Parts: sequence; C-alpha cells; structure tokens
Amino acid sequence: MAQPIHANIHCEIVGKVKSITVSLSKTGKYYAVILSDDGVDVPEPVQTIEAVTGIDLGLSHYAIQSNGEKVAYPRFIKRAEANLRCKQRQLARKEKGSANRAKARLLVAKCHEKTTNARADFQHKLSRTLVDENQAVIVETLKSANMMKNRRLAKHIADALWHGFVEKLEYKAKEQE
Repeated sequence: MAQPIHANIHCEIVGKVKSITVSLSKTGKYYAVILSDDGVDVPEPVQTIEAVTGIDLGLSHYAIQSNGEKVAYPRFIKRAEANLRCKQRQLARKEKGSANRAKARLLVAKCHEKTTNARADFQHKLSRTLVDENQAVIVETLKSANMMKNRRLAKHIADALWHGFVEKLEYKAKEQE
C-alpha cells in the first residue's frame, strides 16, 4: 500500500499538470518539479525601452553596472573552504565500504550543497533586482572556459558561475516581458 508523501509546496499549482519530475540529491533530499499549463498566452513584449543597464562581470566585484553601482562578490568557496577541507580529510580516513564512510560522505555532500544553494540564492536575488529595476540588461560575453586555464584564478572563476547568473537573468527577463 502506498504511503502519503509529505511535501513542502512553496507556491500554488495553477492550471493543468503536464509533468512531474522527481529527483534525489546527493544528501538524500527529494525534489519535485511540476510543469503545468495555466492557459495564459505569452504577453507581447514592450516596444519602448527606457531603463537600460550594462553589466561587467568580474572577480573583485561580482557585477559592475553601467551607472557605476558595484555588487560585492561573496566568495562562497572561500567561506566554506576550511569546513570542506576538514570534512574531506575525515572522509579520506574512513575505510572504504564502511557505514562511517557513508556518513562522512553525506557530510561532505551537505557542505557542497550548502555552498551551491548560497550561490544560487545570491544569483536569484541579484538577477531579480536587476530585471525589476531595468527593462533591458546587457551583459558582456565571457569565455570562462578559456579563463579557467589560468590555474591561479580557475577556482574563483568556477565559484563565480557567471554562466548560471546570465541564464537566471535571461529567463527572468523573458518572464518579465
């Protein structure tokens, strides 16, 4: 007999449910993505653009807007580095296949997940404010794969995750139209 599943639904499901995708994270948490059709047509894009900003992405400051406003770069990896190093050393000392190794692996995964969630939260909040304040946002194109070849900056460039930020900015701008 199937048991009920307790879910934390953070927004109301509107319209006909098209599909549900359930995924399991490395830390043992289940996530469900529900795709629904609300029946609302896509709105026509705005024809006149009045508020435009350009963004320069970087490492000293995460984003510098064309009006001179700078957004500080919260160094997520740098903050979590000491804790992560400690957890990874503990994992390395455990015997392969043991229950204690599985517990230590879970602690390392939780540390990575916390860093990933903090980065995503920062990017979502920043992209939302930029889209709300401006009708058009112009972002420089960066070849981060080429920049990653610099071994001194590779870790910080990977931590910045500029591509993920641009994707969040793009879908929110399309949604805003």
